[in-house]
Amino acid sequence: MDTIPRVKFAHLPTAVEFMPRLSTYLGGPRLFVKRDDQTGLASGGNKTRKLEFLIAEALHSGARTLVTAGATQSNHCRQTAAVAAHYGLDCILVLSGSKPQARTGNLLLDQMFGAEIVWAEGNQRDLILQRVFREAEQNGRFPYLIPYGGSSPTGAAGYVYAIHELMEQWQLIASQPDWIVFASSSGGTHAGLVVGSRLYGYSGRVLGISIDETAQILKDRVAKLSTATAHHLGIDLEFNAMDILVNADYLGAGYGMVGESEREAIKLFARLEGLLLDPVYTGRAAGGMLDLIHKGYFKQDEAVLFWHTGGLPALFADRYADMYHD
Repeated sequence: MDTIPRVKFAHLPTAVEFMPRLSTYLGGPRLFVKRDDQTGLASGGNKTRKLEFLIAEALHSGARTLVTAGATQSNHCRQTAAVAAHYGLDCILVLSGSKPQARTGNLLLDQMFGAEIVWAEGNQRDLILQRVFREAEQNGRFPYLIPYGGSSPTGAAGYVYAIHELMEQWQLIASQPDWIVFASSSGGTHAGLVVGSRLYGYSGRVLGISIDETAQILKDRVAKLSTATAHHLGIDLEFNAMDILVNADYLGAGYGMVGESEREAIKLFARLEGLLLDPVYTGRAAGGMLDLIHKGYFKQDEAVLFWHTGGLPALFADRYADMYHD
């Protein structure tokens, strides 16, 4: 594993913090948070860990342009644009939808970092991404393609190492957390945590709260990526859907659509712990975790770690501006 190319720029290790007021308020398990919202790149987030490996691979291949895709308020695209600026690379982002009138949140930061934006309406994003990549090749821009969410075996390696980091930290706190709960979508973070847990002997359970996929689709995706990630790291491990724990009960009205669950989670974390969640990923995952606590899913004497994957800039996007009012 030590031979895998990596460029270290993330602010690691990120802190593990106890959430005493939220734990008391809910009357359930002891709640902790892993602060990957503070990884340091363009206001932080989980993609920073992935990009340490992805940018290393890109630089090693001689790339001059990073190409990737995401939603209008993509945290992945914001951090990719930032790392491209930091290493003097061009960046092309293919974003879903049409160009909005106002540039706010992550989109504002994308443009501040100098990224070129290509808009993809309807279901054309993947086709447009392929076209943009080919054009960059033909124009001698030496592009490196980063998949949606940075969720390739290379990117997922970041979260294999993250489990090792957590295990070392937890030795100073107590026994291992009984649960790790987090937002799961493109699957890279989830796969890395699964592989890291098996590799480093984490004995608790890794629960991904699905943001936009059915449980079976996400389980199959993460199992396939977990196996590929292990093999990429030279580890002889195989995974199937039965190895992957997913809860897909909190999809609400769909991706990026904020409901009462997300609003309540964002308010509780802010007012009880001074922690900021985002409206798309961590807000939905935390809302699911809170509901599971209310339902008695976790035992009262258990320790539950919420892995905060970031997303702060989306709080300031126009489309979410009125969601926090009482």
